[in-house]
Amino acid sequence: MKEISINIIFCTLGAFLAAFALECFLVPNKIIDGGIVGISIMASYITKLNLGMFLVVLNIPFLLLALSEFGKKFIVLALYSVSALAFFVNIISTNINPVTHDLLLSALFGGGILGVGVGLVLKNNSCLDGTEILAMKVSKKMPYSVGEIIMFINIFIFACAGFLYGWEQAMYSTLTYLVAYRAIDTIVQGLSEEKSIRIVSDKGHELGSAIIKNLNKTVTYIEAQGGYSKAKKTMIYCVVPRIELYKLREVVASVDKDAFLSIENVHEVYGKRYKK
Repeated sequence: MKEISINIIFCTLGAFLAAFALECFLVPNKIIDGGIVGISIMASYITKLNLGMFLVVLNIPFLLLALSEFGKKFIVLALYSVSALAFFVNIISTNINPVTHDLLLSALFGGGILGVGVGLVLKNNSCLDGTEILAMKVSKKMPYSVGEIIMFINIFIFACAGFLYGWEQAMYSTLTYLVAYRAIDTIVQGLSEEKSIRIVSDKGHELGSAIIKNLNKTVTYIEAQGGYSKAKKTMIYCVVPRIELYKLREVVASVDKDAFLSIENVHEVYGKRYKK
């Protein structure tokens, strides 16, 4: 119950931020987002009907598609989040005036706030847009990834926006989408940037002890064999924050200047020892 309550609180906050971005930055300036939200904005503009109604009605079929794969909890939270978005859109549209009519500011700040709102919802096991669900279903029957299908859908949506609002608005809508996408990544994945390190060395255990002592990071030893020399080696695996990467390089160089390092980005890290 505690977890569900926290999910509901953050989904409500996320829906409010998304609605604020839509009604105070994007919709008044004829700028749209991608996915079902973008289609809803254009449908509301053409028919002069309520935007909140389109957000709910157009999302429901896609949410029902997800029932078999994501479960009832996800569907209930998603329906709640979409309904909250529609509710806040209706409230804000009649009570709060647009913040700015500058198209660049609207795209940047509207996209950023929208991305934060959507990110909060996604991070709490819910969603505000059924486009991803449709893309997942289609990708199983076509030789395209989920990301590629979403991109194709959004290209079509922004092209429609160009014919409806003008191509300048379509370009600002694309900028809004890119800003929102980056904001979503930041919220879902966090601000910290961890690096995963693989080190191959003839002094593996000595090097691992030095890393533990100087960086207070745990390491994992993996037995390996050189492809050319056929010699037995020890590979070390560890994860460190980006800010400590320079210190790791110094420790490695002080123990074994000939060590081989492979450094990769890590989006998420879990584990009690790492957090310590």
